[in-house]
Amino acid sequence: MKGKTLSWFLLILLSLIWGSSFILMKRGMDTYSSDEVAALRIGIAFVFLAPLLLKFHSIGIKKIWLPIAGMGFFGNFIPAFLFTAAETQISSSLTGMLNALTPIFTVIVSALWLKNKPNGTQISGIIVGFLAAIALMLFDTNNETSNNAQFGLLVVLATVFYALSMNIIRKYLGKVNSVGATVWAFTFTGPPALIYLFCCTDFIHHTQSNPLAFQSLIYISILAIVGSALSVIAYNVLIREAGVIFASTCTYLIPVVAIIWGVLDYEVVNLMQILSIALIIGSVYLINRAK
Repeated sequence: MKGKTLSWFLLILLSLIWGSSFILMKRGMDTYSSDEVAALRIGIAFVFLAPLLLKFHSIGIKKIWLPIAGMGFFGNFIPAFLFTAAETQISSSLTGMLNALTPIFTVIVSALWLKNKPNGTQISGIIVGFLAAIALMLFDTNNETSNNAQFGLLVVLATVFYALSMNIIRKYLGKVNSVGATVWAFTFTGPPALIYLFCCTDFIHHTQSNPLAFQSLIYISILAIVGSALSVIAYNVLIREAGVIFASTCTYLIPVVAIIWGVLDYEVVNLMQILSIALIIGSVYLINRAK
């Protein structure tokens, strides 16, 4: 499989993987607490990627350890805990829809930190995206409006950390092998996650006492290995084959997949939310088009 066929295959595959991550978190919490699911996700991804340290042990980690650690904690560790905490009170579909704010905050962080000033079109896209995100939380009927706002903000905060991680990569890690950087990022975040899991949670008790534990572990393992480890490699191949602009269209498809999974899991997605996510996707399009 080569050329355009490979590019479209990877685009659809990544959209399905990342769009499915929100329902996988929800299924993991059938057995485990939100922080246990997050720690498991990071820990399993680390264990899976650890053998690759033999290949990427000599990437000059002494000179770039701080930005790689920032990439790991801001791009994986902290958002993992924020997403699962949010899903204790809001639907997986709403979480997936709010995740579409990531490109908007990427532009904002770039403007504030790297002094890349947005133009008028990008500013318009940012404003429209924020208004649509507010509408998403206000018109969600799965929970009380106060819960939607409070826990929806956790997702918004997670997208801010994603944006910070992306700008760290852009500024400091542009010439570093992306797979090697990912392996080392999980090397920094994996051990703290596993220490927290076994020393500060009831993970072992929940595993032994809950009949759904094995099923939940399968879902979390898929989330960790496919959604947090292998997908990075696939994304790098997609960028190499089709370029950054084509690869970025994942942003448009991920919330669609999250909505479909939410509906299949009997979550309520209303017309106003569909219109709101359409506005967010439109704002992301405006921002990317203006670059």
